[in-house]
Amino acid sequence: MSSSDIAIDSGAHNSHVQHHFVNSEQQFESSKMGMWVFLVTEILFFGGLFLAYIVYRAWNPELYTAASEELNTIWGAVNTLVLIGSSLTVAMAIRSAQMNQQKGIVINLAITIALACVFMVIKYFEYAHKFHLGIFPGEYYTYTGIDHPKANIFFSIYYMMTGLHGIHVLIGIGLMIWLIVKARKGAFSSEYYTPVEITGLYWHLVDVIWIFLFPLLYLID
Repeated sequence: MSSSDIAIDSGAHNSHVQHHFVNSEQQFESSKMGMWVFLVTEILFFGGLFLAYIVYRAWNPELYTAASEELNTIWGAVNTLVLIGSSLTVAMAIRSAQMNQQKGIVINLAITIALACVFMVIKYFEYAHKFHLGIFPGEYYTYTGIDHPKANIFFSIYYMMTGLHGIHVLIGIGLMIWLIVKARKGAFSSEYYTPVEITGLYWHLVDVIWIFLFPLLYLID
């Protein structure tokens, strides 16, 4: 068999391998490295917001203590547990792909999406309650329950950090819906599960960011 025949045969069995990669393993490692680079940029992006939080908290410690009391710690804790559970199910989806369990991929991703939706529903009710009280960001802040002239600063940072995190949750939901559609067509197996793996990495970052947000915003004392 000639080298060209071998290349054709290899391509027939590895249709998921793009032409600029030598084999499936190289494509997987390159994709994973690319995702890690992307995640680093996300960490730097949120890092700027965390820095703003630290600076304003150092300037107005009493404001942050008073403002955090307006946040619902119970719902924040529930959302933390929800996202931790979703990290487990997305890891199980990756494991299902490695074990050639198509049904397991779909089920675990569906559970992850359901948990993500629970998270967003809780955030919706949290936001709705604050808007009802007049707790808006910036110049639209009208709440009189906190006796501090810069009370809107805390909530502006709160909305920015949790809002951007929420956008990332929605992006994750969209990615996992796409994965389910692909999985139902039998696109993933132990030979190829790169999209499931890198989406899982993204979702773990989303969870980790919230694990930092929860104590910084809700558990100030």
